[in-house]
This record gives sequence, C-alpha cells and structure tokens, in this order.
Amino acid sequence: MATGTPPIRIYSTAICPYCVAAKNFLKSQGREWTEVRVDLDPAEREKMVALARRTSVPQIFVGEVHVGGYDDMMALHRAGRLLPLLDGQGPEASA
Repeated sequence: MATGTPPIRIYSTAICPYCVAAKNFLKSQGREWTEVRVDLDPAEREKMVALARRTSVPQIFVGEVHVGGYDDMMALHRAGRLLPLLDGQGPEASA
C-alpha cells in the first residue's frame, strides 16, 4: 500500500448489515479504517449527520471526501473511481 493514502473513516452501529458489508469489502481490498460507533456516542452521530447530511449508516469518508453509504461505495467501485480515491489520487477521483 502506498504511503500517503488517505485515512478511511466509517460511521457505523453494532447492528448494521451494510456496515459489515462495507468493512468486509474494504478488508478484501487490504484497507484499514477507523470505525466510529454512532450508537455508542450521540455526539459522534451529530457530527456524522453534520458532515454527511444523512442519518443512515454506514457513512464512509476517504480523507475529507464523503463517499456515502455501502451502495454508494460499491457504485463508485464499479465505476472504477473508488480505488484511485483510496490510493490517494485526490477528491477529483470521485468527481
């Protein structure tokens, strides 16, 4: 994995099949992430809603880029734009 890859942050809850699916996909790609459990910390949920403008989980961020939920991440992957973003090729990769 290249140095300088942006951090991946996943806002999730304990009982969320899409959260599990997102983490399994990222694991299959050899990626690491920081998980933020919004079911344990209401302040983090508020932060997630402010950043993502969505209340559902997961909400996935690559660096400062809001990828969206699991379906959004997979659509980006199918379009060939997720891996460049994960590799640190900038927000324009998701534009």
